[in-house]
Amino acid sequence: MSELRPLPATFFAAARDRLRARAEAEGLDGLLLLRAPNLAYATGLFLSANERPMGVWLPVTGEPILMLPGLERENAEGTGLNNLRFYDEFPGDVPAVLWMLDQIGRKSIAIDLLDATLLDSARDKLNRLDLADHAMLERAIKQPEEIALTIEASRFADLFLTRLHAAAGDIINQGGTEADLMADAMANARDALMAKHKAAFTGTPMGITASVHSGPRAALPHGTVLERVPRAGETLIAGIGASLGGYHAESGVTLIVGEISSEQRRIMSAMQACNDAAVTACAARQTCTEANDTALNALKDAGLGAAIRHRIGHGMGLEGHEAPWLAPGDLTAVQTNMVFSNEPGVYRPDIDGYRTINTMIVTETGVDIPSRFQTDTPIDARVIAI
Repeated sequence: MSELRPLPATFFAAARDRLRARAEAEGLDGLLLLRAPNLAYATGLFLSANERPMGVWLPVTGEPILMLPGLERENAEGTGLNNLRFYDEFPGDVPAVLWMLDQIGRKSIAIDLLDATLLDSARDKLNRLDLADHAMLERAIKQPEEIALTIEASRFADLFLTRLHAAAGDIINQGGTEADLMADAMANARDALMAKHKAAFTGTPMGITASVHSGPRAALPHGTVLERVPRAGETLIAGIGASLGGYHAESGVTLIVGEISSEQRRIMSAMQACNDAAVTACAARQTCTEANDTALNALKDAGLGAAIRHRIGHGMGLEGHEAPWLAPGDLTAVQTNMVFSNEPGVYRPDIDGYRTINTMIVTETGVDIPSRFQTDTPIDARVIAI
């Protein structure tokens, strides 16, 4: 039975207070949050984004206003917010976002998401329109309750890999395909997640997503899972995402079908060096782009620069991929309580591909790695016996 619980109302109230403080520091009247993850962060409403705009107004002074389409009335009444307002339907005679601005009645506002077709009309209603996503800036620094959910989610991403590693040989020997491998490990990890947490976390996002692809197709960073039987000597990449209470973690590994060749071991060792360099860079509080460069230099030093296809990592939280980005162009300084993926990748078209994934949590003293599969399964053990 789950010992964890979904984030309580006090968490969301504190989040609103932090967001109000951000608005005040920016000289704004308040923040209008329209992005679904930001809405969830400020209210606890985990509603799927669709064509109907949803928003919460967080004023520096005064009462928050939750503004939703009428069909979400019952969901709104469960948030504990008192000032609830509803519009009839989309698209409506007046665009919903402009209706929200009229409901707010303030003149200096930040909006986290705005359709370009509404930009001029919004500016006509305001003295100052700030289009920065201040909520995402706040969300980048996780609270202890959020980190606890991420740590627990990582256990189930690892569980997928543990099952895959243990069962893949038998499945392949019986003619099993990538799709069969994924279905078996997915069922195992998902069943365990639901057995432990379904009762407590029903109504919040939770689940497992995965990909398994092998051989020359492993050279595709986002390969499609096929009815293909992995062959001896090939690499097999598994990338797993898990979520609990709306918070995400990732784990991933490259396994070798049969025996590891010296070249495969060389590449996997270079990827380990890349992973370790990213951890060291984040612990040293480099900027995100510096951490990316530091990590990928380990692959370049191993002569694998031409096989790099993507950044070293990205933030995780209410979104599986969110800011800040461990990537070129993100000058954000790495800070305590940021959560990142760490994803060394080597992709050799028509030959093979390699990727590993760890979840990283930046702490006051360094970096914690709740993803344990790679630590518990050294390179020479990452084989599928057939």
